[in-house]
Amino acid sequence: MRKKTIVFTGGGTAGHVVVNLALIPEFIKENWEIHYIGSHKGIERELIEPLENVTYHSISTGKLRRYFDKENFKDPFRVLKGTWQSLRLLSKIKPRVIFSKGGFVAVPVVTAAKLKGIPAIVHESDYTPGLANKLAFPFARKVLATFPETMNYLPEKKAEWIGAIIRDELFQGSKQAGLNRCDFVSDKPTILIMGGSSGSQKLNEIIRGNLNRLLEKYQIIHICGKGKVDPSIHKYGYKQFEYVQDELKDLLAATDFVVSRAGSNSIYEFLALHKPMLLIPLSRQASRGDQILNANSFEKQGFAHVIEEEELNEERFLNELNKLWNERDQILDRMKSYKSETAKDDVVQMLKEIK
Repeated sequence: MRKKTIVFTGGGTAGHVVVNLALIPEFIKENWEIHYIGSHKGIERELIEPLENVTYHSISTGKLRRYFDKENFKDPFRVLKGTWQSLRLLSKIKPRVIFSKGGFVAVPVVTAAKLKGIPAIVHESDYTPGLANKLAFPFARKVLATFPETMNYLPEKKAEWIGAIIRDELFQGSKQAGLNRCDFVSDKPTILIMGGSSGSQKLNEIIRGNLNRLLEKYQIIHICGKGKVDPSIHKYGYKQFEYVQDELKDLLAATDFVVSRAGSNSIYEFLALHKPMLLIPLSRQASRGDQILNANSFEKQGFAHVIEEEELNEERFLNELNKLWNERDQILDRMKSYKSETAKDDVVQMLKEIK
């Protein structure tokens, strides 16, 4: 008897991959055949290809650029090529269902799924949907939302609020293992600083320019971004990483609070783990403003403090950091009232049952 088969897709940023990473183990456990369709060089390839029991396929894909570039004229043809490649792959794989986390690599896959009559479920993490998911909505059987407010922006007959899909492994971290990994002590507060998968140059500069002041009060785990570790800095209480994957659960367990961008997957994970946040969302110049909406939502609920990128300077950063530390008990009380819902189990069940 042929195994049940599922295809996952999504990429471009780590945020378009981590939800898939949360769901894939559930299908491995039940002996499904699992395929992943991503781009040739995206971060999804780096994160997915090493996984056992998952077959990675790469296709041609376009990209949304918020500036003039001659490549913009080539992108429609890349999407058409990716759709043709996806049709061939789906004809060969014959999946029962497709789960799309978004990003432009997912558009050809969901389009091909519709042409092949294969049900596709699209997941939207952000407060408002991105362009790639908007393009995919007409071809999807269902569209799932993380924020309840997002339902106002989704096709009514397909939309369903599901909540945040959190990776189980993040709840299994060891505080001591995290402290040992960084050579830190247990009686001094620890900050985890994350500038997104590509890092934040401005945030990195502020951290490094104020290290001595920061290290008087805090220990710092600094996830700098690819190629952005400064090998000249060797200070006790300061540990740099380019990017982390398996160690993240232990580093989070060792963390008292977080300084981060405001991608929805990450901030919901911090909320589920009860980590107060100082959020520095991507600016409107560098994005479509989705992270600003995500951050404002969490600030209104009392889970986070927010500094917009244009307002980020050394004095504001240090003041907000100290305010966050002073208000940590009230923030933690509010966080404890948030229950990590059964979103992951609900999505797994939906994928198994959809026809």
